[in-house]
Amino acid sequence: MFPDAATYDVDIAVAEADVERLLSVRPTDVDSQPALTFARNVFLPLTTACRYTCTYCTYYDVPGEASLMTPEEIREQCRIGADAGCTEALFTFGDKPDERYTKIHRQLDEWGFDSITDYLYRACEIALAEGLLPHSNPGDLTESEFASLREVNASMGVMLETTADVDAHSGGRRKTPGQRLNTIRAAGRQGVPFTTGILVGIGEDWRDRAESLLAIRELHERYGHVQEVIVQNVVPNERSDFDQPDLATMRRVVAMARAALPESVSVQVPPNLSPAVELVDCGIDDLGGVSPVTDDYINPEYEWPALEELHEVADAGNLPLFERLPTYDRYLPGDLRRDGVDAAPAPANRDDWIPEAVRERIARDDVHGERLRAVAQRNGPLSAEPSAR
Repeated sequence: MFPDAATYDVDIAVAEADVERLLSVRPTDVDSQPALTFARNVFLPLTTACRYTCTYCTYYDVPGEASLMTPEEIREQCRIGADAGCTEALFTFGDKPDERYTKIHRQLDEWGFDSITDYLYRACEIALAEGLLPHSNPGDLTESEFASLREVNASMGVMLETTADVDAHSGGRRKTPGQRLNTIRAAGRQGVPFTTGILVGIGEDWRDRAESLLAIRELHERYGHVQEVIVQNVVPNERSDFDQPDLATMRRVVAMARAALPESVSVQVPPNLSPAVELVDCGIDDLGGVSPVTDDYINPEYEWPALEELHEVADAGNLPLFERLPTYDRYLPGDLRRDGVDAAPAPANRDDWIPEAVRERIARDDVHGERLRAVAQRNGPLSAEPSAR
């Protein structure tokens, strides 16, 4: 059993034969995918506070220095993003920051919010009003928190990172594999279209990578909610002395991910962190969220690629490039899904994958609704075949 899994009663059995099979996978064992997708987003760092102190992370600020976006700042950034043609409001912050940061807790209390998750709910409402679909990465959540937040989110996510007990997560304030797996499970139980992933180069070994991918697969097989898995390499920064994994390592890990997961689950690499052009033949089919208006606040030294650079990745595999919504096609309701896309099996404990507030936002008869519906049908303004440019 994985570290701390028993604490959360997470029972995941990874078969040794499956591990060995993945360890034997190489890039030549997988096929290129039929298309490449990306989402156009506005990145909103709701707060830079976090209860964890991971040694490779530059996102969090120490108590007394952490910031908290105001409702006015959220609305302004969402408006700028929507005007720039974005479809996704990417909300991210550290885990349970109001438990550790007195200043953040007091500010939330002054604004009338009991917790950062209550404030996130309001932030998502603002995003919907301004024409964007929220995708929230709020760290570890309970099932009851997912039950609330799913009502204003098109999708959500958290990185598993690894099922191994690594020094990068050491210290008194640490995330654990069991806690992360519990979060992914909770999202599945509440019918949330979900993004997760592994982080490569933080002290894990090849077996750890295989076991992490198989753990994600098992949770998806139970709940059907994992829409994409990110294979992200660690990058050097001011807090980290980890070496960036070399190209051969990334090619092999991406191929392992593609071989481990069902075809319906996308494999993503971040194009501002990874040599995506060199990975397109290893089974990737998504480049994640890319913003035309905001930085990557988690990796601020690594700029988002321009649209032309995304096309270069697609051209490397002779693939069409399509813009997508934060919710993947198979989770969309029938009136929004493209012809030929099979619906995902119904979620556990829910009638639909997409909450009413998100459906109403997409269906609204305004310029934002028109843009969202066009992207859902792969008729978005940044979608193009390689030969059409």
